[in-house]
Amino acid sequence: MRILIWHVHGSWTTAFVQGPHTYVVPVIPDRGPDGLGRARTFDWPDNVIELPPERLRDADIDVVILQRPHEYALAEQWLGRRPPMVYLEHNAPDGDVPNTRHPVADLPGVSLVHVTHFNRLMWDAGSAETTVIEHGIVDPGPLWTGEMPHAAVVVNEPKRRGRTTGTDLLPTFADAAPLDVFGMRTEGLADHLGLAAGRCRSHELAQRDLHSALARRRVYVHPIRWTSLGLSLLEAMHLGMPVVALATTEVTEAVPTGAGVVSNRIDLLTDAVRDFVADPLHARLVGEGARTAALARYGLSRFLDDWEQLLKEVTR
Repeated sequence: MRILIWHVHGSWTTAFVQGPHTYVVPVIPDRGPDGLGRARTFDWPDNVIELPPERLRDADIDVVILQRPHEYALAEQWLGRRPPMVYLEHNAPDGDVPNTRHPVADLPGVSLVHVTHFNRLMWDAGSAETTVIEHGIVDPGPLWTGEMPHAAVVVNEPKRRGRTTGTDLLPTFADAAPLDVFGMRTEGLADHLGLAAGRCRSHELAQRDLHSALARRRVYVHPIRWTSLGLSLLEAMHLGMPVVALATTEVTEAVPTGAGVVSNRIDLLTDAVRDFVADPLHARLVGEGARTAALARYGLSRFLDDWEQLLKEVTR
């Protein structure tokens, strides 16, 4: 099967392209948002090929995976026809939640796939055919050493996104343990928060270097108030890290008892960070529970099997 998919979400796509098909990603000269081409910071297999829009009509595309509303028109324009289409929704709704209407609700014949049950519940999809395929993770292995008594956070653009990503909570967590914040546009975060550099350090690493860096930290902190379900949280669990997270969106499903501490009480969360930092053996045992839980629910084989079943259904 030849699948057209835009390079929008690198971490998610890295798991998706591990399947048995040919994955065609558009590429344009400036590698802008509508033609980014193959990933440069993720390891993608050779069955991911990039093609410019003018060659897509002859590419024998069997199915299109849409991820943004305007891709519907792009696909018809570039392909000159309308093959089966699936809209993959990565995000929780914004705006007038829970009355936010999904774009697919008004598109005939397009199946909608959510990545969490929370998202499916909160979006108004009208009569669109809707299902959930939960995340799958390419297992980085049990790399956790926890040698550094620090807490790790992964968030992109924390200064701009503010309360959405829990940026305002970071000073409180920094009182419990030194924070290492990884992600795009994290530079100057300590100054932005009024923290000494030793209490909050920023790191911008390529994806291939991120896992080993995370695994050296004692505990993973997930302070995000409103998101779908951060793949970095699931990756940290795969690494064998104990996690401390807000009980928001899908987190209570993803982090079961024994895998970490989940609460909306900030005092309980900061106490948990202190406990993990002070007790490496406790951190290791809980981290092993986190890895077991993540492999069981978010393993790659289950993810690929779910997608294989859906793709066969929509291309019949």
